[in-house]
Amino acid sequence: MAMPYRVCSLAGKATGVLLFATVMTLTGVAMAEDNATNGGSDVWLPSLITETPQEGFALAVTLSQKGVATTQPDVEVRKALRPEYAEDPDSLIAISHVIATHFQTVAAANGYWQQ
Repeated sequence: MAMPYRVCSLAGKATGVLLFATVMTLTGVAMAEDNATNGGSDVWLPSLITETPQEGFALAVTLSQKGVATTQPDVEVRKALRPEYAEDPDSLIAISHVIATHFQTVAAANGYWQQ
């Protein structure tokens, strides 16, 4: 008797993470456009310019957190979902990639802090 099994590959997880990130990005863009058209005047990001690379990294983390909060505004839902990814290495790596992408943007905006 054949035992049913599920094949889980890194490529499948990577594709899933990429699809999830794409959907979240598109949702965030739509929500940002809605906020802009509804007269949203809450300016929380006046500039990408920071004094130091460490401040730039902190800004990258903030951008990532703000993206999640914009995509899923319900704090209780975010808290409920956290245990699902908090100990999943693939999810943590994906989160690190998002922060790295934001840091790359901030670093470029700051001329890579060259003197």
